[in-house]
Amino acid sequence: MVEHFRKNLEEIGMGELEWLIAHHDYSKENQEEYTAYGDYFYGGNHSFAVVRDFNFAWLHHIHNNPHHWQHWVLINDDPENGTVGLDMPAKYIIEMICDWWSFSWKTGNLFEIFNWYEKHKDYMILSNQTRIFVEIYLAMMKSILEEEK
Repeated sequence: MVEHFRKNLEEIGMGELEWLIAHHDYSKENQEEYTAYGDYFYGGNHSFAVVRDFNFAWLHHIHNNPHHWQHWVLINDDPENGTVGLDMPAKYIIEMICDWWSFSWKTGNLFEIFNWYEKHKDYMILSNQTRIFVEIYLAMMKSILEEEK
């Protein structure tokens, strides 16, 4: 599976791919996120203040990490224009999928990502182009994983 990713990521370029990997979620080390994430995930309490601080940290995170779909959601001032999902560049879609898939690796069930996506896809605000890319790539991943069983 790793070789398949590597082969299909050639258009991104290894230098840029290495940069994406090295800087993935780097903002979590910033003051705006670090303490709030630690308190929320490891502090053992979800008080009003902890949740509030985490929400601001999460907002900072998605605005500073373009591999999150929320980064690409435009909330227009004019209600007639509504909320729009903008097209995500391929490199960020792939990074997003890898981010989702990391939880499957953590649990040891590499197929978990597909159930997770099915459960969350209707909530996600994605452009048509981004959704098509995500679903094609997930289908390819699933096919390869099934072959490797």
